[in-house]
Amino acid sequence: MSAIQSLSPRISVAPMMDWTTRDYRFFARLFNPNVILYTEMVTTGAILFGGANRHLDYNNEEHPIVLQLGGSNPKDLATCSKMAQDWGYDEVNLNVGCPSDRVQNNKIGACLMAEPDLVAECIGEMRNAVDIPVTVKHRIGIDDMQSYEEMLHFVDTVAKTGCNNFIVHARIALLQGLSPKENRDVPPLRYEDVYRLKQERPNLLIEINGGVKTFAETQEHLKYVDGVMIGREAYHNPYLLAELGQLWNLEMPNRFEIMDQMMPYIAKRMQEGAPLSIITRHILGLFQNLPGARKWRQALSGGNAKTFADVENAIVNIKDAMQRTEEYLKENELKANQTEA
Repeated sequence: MSAIQSLSPRISVAPMMDWTTRDYRFFARLFNPNVILYTEMVTTGAILFGGANRHLDYNNEEHPIVLQLGGSNPKDLATCSKMAQDWGYDEVNLNVGCPSDRVQNNKIGACLMAEPDLVAECIGEMRNAVDIPVTVKHRIGIDDMQSYEEMLHFVDTVAKTGCNNFIVHARIALLQGLSPKENRDVPPLRYEDVYRLKQERPNLLIEINGGVKTFAETQEHLKYVDGVMIGREAYHNPYLLAELGQLWNLEMPNRFEIMDQMMPYIAKRMQEGAPLSIITRHILGLFQNLPGARKWRQALSGGNAKTFADVENAIVNIKDAMQRTEEYLKENELKANQTEA
């Protein structure tokens, strides 16, 4: 069993286009060593014809890390899976859940739920090409295929390949009637379908995805399934990842200590030519739900150091933002204590 397979429970951050970049993943890792991080979905065509380094490189600190692939050509998926293994990824995942028009037109994502035999062929080829785990992320249904029985048929068909790990987004996707954004919110969550899948297929590793926002919700799901995948909340409120460390009795890190660890990375990326704004957009949520959250966002957004030449100035600006936020938090804490007294 690989190290990633031995993680229990399996808690992960969902693959999110333009959000789960290598900069975000480095930041996220500072909150929790056990949370599994996913790349953005990368199509096989982008890897094979758009520059492998650009799409596959990551920071060593990101482990455990999963490459999510988009595609439906078994041979191409096998080739990219082998590349992922050679690159050092801990796992590779096939996207059968994305509802966007762009991926539908290329037979990628949620539309593949209508073709379980093709998905099984893809997974079979991928598994034959690598020694690392191969997993599937899918919806509970699409369009006219909305029944539990149809989802079960999909899972059973793919499981015959030997794949035993399914990450289930507990919403259907309406590919013809809703936008990708609406498909994340409008179809109702059907957690009970995912719970039932685990109950009826106890030999499979089943993870649930969709609408999870708190530690308490995560704990509740873990009564019924093997893992929980968290999406947008892990991005907008990254300290949730630290709170989830309680599942392994980990000590919760201090937000300011996390930023101290982030500073050398920011300087390194800027020295490589990355604009400051490309990095800081991922850390705006550090103080989410605290009184200083707005002050922090305003301080970072008001910085003027965005180029390679301003690395030193950028670090000064961020440290100043940290100091102002800390002072504001202490001031609010003092006021709260005086009010209680």
